[in-house]
Amino acid sequence: MAAAQTLAQKLIAAACGRPEVEVGEIVTCNVDLAMFHDSSGPRRLQPMLEQLGASLWDKSKVVLVIDHYVPEADDESRRIVRIARQWASAQQLPNVYDSVGICHVVLPERGHLRPGMFCVGGDSHSPTGGAFGAYMFGIGSTEMLGVAVSGQIWVKVPETLQMNWRHRLSCGVTAKDMMLHMIGRFGMNGGRYQAVEFCGEAINALSMQERMTLSNMSAELGSQVGLIAPDAITVDYLRAAGVQDEIDVARWQSDPQARVETHDFDAAQLAPQVAAPHSPANTRDVGAFGDVAVQVAYIGACTGAKLEDLRAAARILRGRRVAEGVQLVVAPASIRDQSQAASEGVMDVLEAAGAQVLATTCGACAGYGGSIPEGSTVVSSTARNFKGRMGAETAQVYLGSPYTVAASALRGRITDPREVLA
Repeated sequence: MAAAQTLAQKLIAAACGRPEVEVGEIVTCNVDLAMFHDSSGPRRLQPMLEQLGASLWDKSKVVLVIDHYVPEADDESRRIVRIARQWASAQQLPNVYDSVGICHVVLPERGHLRPGMFCVGGDSHSPTGGAFGAYMFGIGSTEMLGVAVSGQIWVKVPETLQMNWRHRLSCGVTAKDMMLHMIGRFGMNGGRYQAVEFCGEAINALSMQERMTLSNMSAELGSQVGLIAPDAITVDYLRAAGVQDEIDVARWQSDPQARVETHDFDAAQLAPQVAAPHSPANTRDVGAFGDVAVQVAYIGACTGAKLEDLRAAARILRGRRVAEGVQLVVAPASIRDQSQAASEGVMDVLEAAGAQVLATTCGACAGYGGSIPEGSTVVSSTARNFKGRMGAETAQVYLGSPYTVAASALRGRITDPREVLA
């Protein structure tokens, strides 16, 4: 009789061609997709491939997204982007997305992820793919070189930490708040480089974009992957993204008797969360920060500027203006999300409230774009608030959901969005 397997074990077993795997085993897996961007990809891979005299194992399984150094602001940015574009052209890569959004958002919205896949990404937030029931994690350039040449990578089969969220989130509370709460509780090594699986009624009720935020920030929890078992919501999203392949939902579920470490949470009792400088683990309820005045409110990044994030901010700001002295910056996560938000009037609401709209790139989240002044206090929807992360070494960055960021821009101080929604 086969042993009970977690979702992580099932995904790894499929990737290494075995019926099952045991926790702690080291196995070699076949990679279904390798994603990298202009910062992590060609400028590092090209010289190493040339030195080896090697070529890509399967160009159809490679996705290049140019999202970090665009729009090119200086000579170094132009050099890096030029390398990426020239290499993509020389390799005749079929899957290149240039200046259309952040890789972690572009990849699923263009239909590249499906349940059961085993994927790697040249970026620490690559666990976003786990929201689709795919085993996806971030790797460095040397590991990516091995994948690019062989199409394989070894992994140690992880234990699974199961985060079970009972009940449902209240109005104005989001997946970002759930994640900040977990990081605050367990710390940035709370996942202990294992697999984290999110489950429960609250998770089942989340949209795909909200699930993507959870899986994305499992990196901040210190986990290799952040998995969510696929369901009808997953299938509906993928069909809308143009995926026509058969999607097996039933196979990619943890067995009920699988060995996991379970932690329970009550979503209905969760308040909006805010992380103080300079770590996502410095998280407390939003009410603890009511005296913090802000000069910049930043709605951007793969965890805070997707379509639903923009809608949340607009819900707070509709018919209102941001407080005097507050700079509201909005950098949508993708061209598609920005276009849909524009068609719904969401972008008009944000601009009427005083928002400065930037390009659909990583922008200030990765320290580019120059939108964060030195010495400013910032409330941001990004995933990280490490010192200097957003470019300005002396900035004090607080993290919150798009609801919280918008409400704080409106009041000029960190604000519980439920006060505005009420």
